[in-house]
Amino acid sequence: MGWHWGDGATWWGMGIGMLVWIILLAAVIGLVVWLVNRSDGRRPTERGSSAEEILRQRFASGEIDAEEYEKRLSVLRR
Repeated sequence: MGWHWGDGATWWGMGIGMLVWIILLAAVIGLVVWLVNRSDGRRPTERGSSAEEILRQRFASGEIDAEEYEKRLSVLRR
């Protein structure tokens, strides 16, 4: 005598079916996460601008002087 539910499905057959659905759901979630991370809207020029912005902030706060600011800015823009 085995474990049976309606329509003659066995307990392990139901378990395999549920496992397939869990794997499919995980794949869909993984695909969505990958697509969101891949298209986060950043452009290469924006990444370069952020370094210049940090440099501007350091200059504005007095952490570096004008000479150091100009020197580092010219390196960034090469």
